[in-house]
Amino acid sequence: MQKPAVTIMVKAARAAGNILLRNLNRLESINVVEKARQDYASDVDRDAEDAAVRELRRAMPDVGVLGEESGQSGNTRTTWVIDPLDGTSNYIRGLPHYCVSIAMVENGEPVHGVIYDPIRNELFTASKGSGALLNGVRIRVADRKDLTGSVLATGFAPRERERLSAQLRCTDLLLTEHGGEDIRRAGSAALDLAYVACGRVDGYFEAGVKPWDIAAGVLLVREAGGRVIAADGGATGPLDSRGIAPRMVIAGNLKLSDALQKVVVSSGYAASLRG
Repeated sequence: MQKPAVTIMVKAARAAGNILLRNLNRLESINVVEKARQDYASDVDRDAEDAAVRELRRAMPDVGVLGEESGQSGNTRTTWVIDPLDGTSNYIRGLPHYCVSIAMVENGEPVHGVIYDPIRNELFTASKGSGALLNGVRIRVADRKDLTGSVLATGFAPRERERLSAQLRCTDLLLTEHGGEDIRRAGSAALDLAYVACGRVDGYFEAGVKPWDIAAGVLLVREAGGRVIAADGGATGPLDSRGIAPRMVIAGNLKLSDALQKVVVSSGYAASLRG
């Protein structure tokens, strides 16, 4: 049975998703700002976040909020961590791959998560200790035993360009020496993690992620039988305003995430993150 908090989060995610869908016919007139180099936000992001926050606060006014657009407010022990539009660059270009991501985080750990893809009407949900679902059906990570034949997801964040050479060395090794089939770069960290959780891709690695990018997806992967670790193989750390999301996350099943982390280290990619 779906947890009450998840029911609230689903309602909030659908409210935000409806904003995204309603604005598809006015993409050319959307007001877009560049928050940082090639890091965009739009009035649609803000409207979608406002819609989600209204639903969440109506039901649970004592829970704090950490939103990508609005920042931190309220209680910091229990927090809604919200990305109202993960994949803004895709959205403003008319590329149909983006989502709404909402997590409830307690003491830095996600305990409930929802990722909603309004284009495909796919709803990923998870609660700590209760498994992960896609449209109500239980999901599991892929069972690939090593990197041979693997399909991996990553991102090339503009804010991480100084580490691009190391990242490309890592992808080179994954596709050549370790026999990976392909690398996917789809433009939404939240959906990348959701796709790991349901087995559409075998693993994921990306640097420069923020708490709102990954909080819900981290829980989905864990509850689908997978593991999410940092570049050094350790824990990811707090996923709310009291801490910082790790510079890199690596996700997959237990064996594949371990193999992927070793290549991140051997390629020099992990070392490049220490600067």
